[in-house]
Amino acid sequence: MDAARAHFDVTVRDTTAPMDLAECRAALAGHDVLLPTLGDALSAEAFTGSIRAKGLANFGVGYNHIDVDAARKAGLSVANTPGAVTDATADIALTLILMTARRAGEGERLVRAGDWHGWHPVQMLGMHVTGKTLGVIGMGRIGQAIAHRCHHGFGMNVVFHNRSTKEVPGATQLDSVAEVCAAADIVVTAVPASPETFHIIDEEALAAMRPHAILVNIARGDVVDEPALIAALQGGRIAGAGLDVYEQEPHVPDALTALENVVLLPHLGTAALEVREAMGRMALDNAIAIAEGRTPPNAV
Repeated sequence: MDAARAHFDVTVRDTTAPMDLAECRAALAGHDVLLPTLGDALSAEAFTGSIRAKGLANFGVGYNHIDVDAARKAGLSVANTPGAVTDATADIALTLILMTARRAGEGERLVRAGDWHGWHPVQMLGMHVTGKTLGVIGMGRIGQAIAHRCHHGFGMNVVFHNRSTKEVPGATQLDSVAEVCAAADIVVTAVPASPETFHIIDEEALAAMRPHAILVNIARGDVVDEPALIAALQGGRIAGAGLDVYEQEPHVPDALTALENVVLLPHLGTAALEVREAMGRMALDNAIAIAEGRTPPNAV
């Protein structure tokens, strides 16, 4: 904030709740640059009124809350913060893989409830992660960071699906999402939210997964068909799921919270102080470039 105030007359909202449509319109009409984030209502309707702003320096890598085409038609540039979030998000994927495979959330709840009565040989048996096959849906920066950790840290074989052909050391590209789901013990989604990736994990993809397999989503909530996932979990067609994001975030369906074989995190992907600071400084660099009429370093 100090760095921002050195360059701008800064308006700070007094709430962490997302901006609604009226607030977005007012912000666009009254400021040169906006630093929006997840949930702010920057749909096409937001760009239909009076606009003073030159651009949007999004605080975060995901920007599906922004209608980028509408913003550009209104003369605004849009930027995000991709590099700053890669390792932190990959780390959360590993957290969810281990917690789900080894039933750590269930075990922690057992201890807190006072229901643990001591070790025994068949207590809460989970899936051994080392040497298993990882399937990555989306092999961008984050997907590659996850694959690197799993391959080199846990000796895992890696298969992946990506819209474009990509050479990734230690990983094999397959032709379809369903093929990856059928081959993997652990499936991780790492795609950006877009019309093309909406429900990329659907009923067909879940049906291809094996009964012992788990699904981890650290991308955006709507890349997974949530009702189809709930049905697969309730029916025992897959062994578990680890979720950091949800279709109607922050709403989490009661059917998910009722399941013991699901690990649920409150969108912690980038929740480390130094990571959020790096994101802020990257967003500020974009904002300064926009204000100065330059192309932002991380234009989308």
